[in-house]
Amino acid sequence: MGIKHILRYPIVAAILLTVGNTLPAAAQGDVPALLEQLQSAEPGQAAQIERELERTWAQSGSVAMNMLLERGRKSMEEQDFPTAIDHFTALTDHAPTFAEGYHARAMAYYQSGRYGPALDDLWQALALNPDNYNAIFGLGMMLLQFEDTVGAGQAFSRVLELNPGHESAKDALKRLEADGIGRSL
Repeated sequence: MGIKHILRYPIVAAILLTVGNTLPAAAQGDVPALLEQLQSAEPGQAAQIERELERTWAQSGSVAMNMLLERGRKSMEEQDFPTAIDHFTALTDHAPTFAEGYHARAMAYYQSGRYGPALDDLWQALALNPDNYNAIFGLGMMLLQFEDTVGAGQAFSRVLELNPGHESAKDALKRLEADGIGRSL
């Protein structure tokens, strides 16, 4: 749907402009600085930076959208994946540029064994936020599921470029290397 098509519906255009422009400028600008700090952070400091990044990425700019994200996450904790998917779908329908909605729904789809939709949502999440190392890690895990070990290795390496202390990515990459992936002859 092009911008001209959206502008035919002033209410939709107003909602999109509101959602897109309500994140505080400081929060939007913090991500590159936080990612840079993560490169050389000590483990305790890295954990704090990771929490701040994840908190920033989880802010849609709308109280209602944030509530849908939280409800979906609560349903995930309760392993009620169909309800989680419903909440995350409402979120992505109403905030289509909010990457974390797609990332969260991808996890719910994955947990319910729906790998195709999970993969689609991961790609969308990464198109909107290519620095989300957790989404990239999820992509790597899915690629392993599809036995694409080379692609998975590349995903885990990218996670470590963004977040050198990501233990799960380190472990996954070590397992792949132990199986011969990435070794030179």
